[in-house]
Amino acid sequence: MRTTVLSRRGFAAAAVSFVAVLGLAACSSSTPPASHNTPAATAGPGAGATSTGAAASGGPQLSTGDVTLTVDWWGGDARVKTTTDAIALFEKKYPNIHIDPTYSDWNGYWDKLATAVAGGNAPDVMQMDEEYLASYAANGTLYDLSQASQLDTSQLDPGVLGLGLYQNTQYAVPISTTGFGVLVNDTALQKLGLTLPDTSTWTWDQFATLAQQISQAGGGSVFGTAPMNNGYSLRLWARQNGDELFSNGKVSIKPATAASYFQLALDWTDSGAAASASHQAEVASVALAQSDTATGKQVLTFTQSTQITAYQAASGGQKFELVPLPTSDANQTPYMYLKPGMYWSVSAKSAHPAEAALFVNFMLNDPSAAAVLGTERGIPANPQMVTSIMSTLAATDQQAAQFDTQIAQSLGKAPEITPNGASTLDTVIARYIQAVTAKQQSPADAATAFIAELQGDIDNAS
Repeated sequence: MRTTVLSRRGFAAAAVSFVAVLGLAACSSSTPPASHNTPAATAGPGAGATSTGAAASGGPQLSTGDVTLTVDWWGGDARVKTTTDAIALFEKKYPNIHIDPTYSDWNGYWDKLATAVAGGNAPDVMQMDEEYLASYAANGTLYDLSQASQLDTSQLDPGVLGLGLYQNTQYAVPISTTGFGVLVNDTALQKLGLTLPDTSTWTWDQFATLAQQISQAGGGSVFGTAPMNNGYSLRLWARQNGDELFSNGKVSIKPATAASYFQLALDWTDSGAAASASHQAEVASVALAQSDTATGKQVLTFTQSTQITAYQAASGGQKFELVPLPTSDANQTPYMYLKPGMYWSVSAKSAHPAEAALFVNFMLNDPSAAAVLGTERGIPANPQMVTSIMSTLAATDQQAAQFDTQIAQSLGKAPEITPNGASTLDTVIARYIQAVTAKQQSPADAATAFIAELQGDIDNAS
C-alpha cells in the first residue's frame, strides 16, 4: 500500500469535514475533567504521568491470555516499514500481544479515524497530532494515560510531556519533538559573499538587514527570506513579547502583538528583504523540492528544525545549517518550547488499555525500537533514545538533534495545546499574511479580524 503525506495546508483543508464527523462521537461515555487546560510546567516534573510500576492499585492490569491490539498511524512508505519492523520486535518481546496495524495518508487517516470514533470502533492505539488533540480529548475519546503503570514518561522533559495534556489530563504522549529556528542556506550565502552575524544573540533588526543585503546581492534571483506564516512561529513571537496565543482554551494574544507579527511580514516585503507578495502567493503551495529554499532562491527560512534533512536532500547537495530565532533581548526571555512532531494516544474504549500503554511505552522507551524507528517520525522525545541512536544518524539529523542544545537557554514552559476548533490555525494565519503583504488589509485590521475569526471557530466547536 503506497501512502503519501500531505502538507499542513492540505490537512487544514479537510478540517471542516473532520470536525463535522467527530461531533457524532460526542456521546462517548468517558468525560474529561471540567477544569481549564494548564501548562504542564506549573504542575512540576512528570505531571500527568507515571513511571513504570509507580501507578498503584486501580490501574489497568495486563492480561495473561492472548490479546490483539489495533494500531493506526499516518505516513508514507518509510514510516510503514520502520513501524512494522518495530511492531515485530514488540510482538517478539511480548508474545501474547498481537498487533493489527493499519495506516493511511494524512487526509485519509483523519477521515477514517473520525468515522471509526463516531462508530465506536476507534483503534486501541492511534497516532495523534497537536492540532487535533483537543478535539478528540474534549469528546471523551482518549484514555487518561496517567492511569497506566505500564507507561513510563519519567524521561520526558515536563515541558514536552505537558503538550500532551488537555485540561490537566495526559491524553497523549509525544513521540518526537522539534524546535523552531532559521534554516540558513550556507551554499547560497557564501556565493553572495555574505556572512552571518552572531546568531546566538542576533536581533530582528540584524536579521532584516542581512535579508535585505542578500536580496540586493541576489539581483532579483535570490531573496533574503519569506514571512513567518504559521502557528508555531506566531506562538513564539507572542512569547518573545510576553504574550500567549491561547489561554484557558481561548485566544488570548493581544491585538497589538498579532499586529506586530503581521507588520514584520509587510516590512520585509516592502523593503525587499522578502520577495514580492505576488511571488509569495505563487510559491505558497509548491512541493518542497520546488520551494525557493530547496532551489537556492531563498537563503533564510523559518522552519522546524527537523526539516533540515528534507531540505538538504531536495536541494541537490547545497549545505544548510540551523540557527536560533532572532530576539530583541539576546535570548534572555524563555520563550521557546519544543513542539511534539506527533503523539501516541489510546482509545478510551479500548478493551486492553494496559497492553495499549505497554505498546506506547515500548515505542517511546525501548532502545531496540529506537534503533529501528530512527528519526523517521522526528527526533525521539526521550533524550535517552536520542543518545542511543546518535552515532547512526545522518549529519543533518544530528544537527536537528543538537539544535535543542543551541536553544536551551531560551526554553520556557509548555504552552497550551491548540483548542478544539482552532485546527485550521496555520491556514488562517497564512491567509492573513497574504492579505497584509498584498496590502489588502493593514496589520492592525488583520490582527483584529484574525483574532475574531479564530475565536469564532473555537466557540463554534464548543
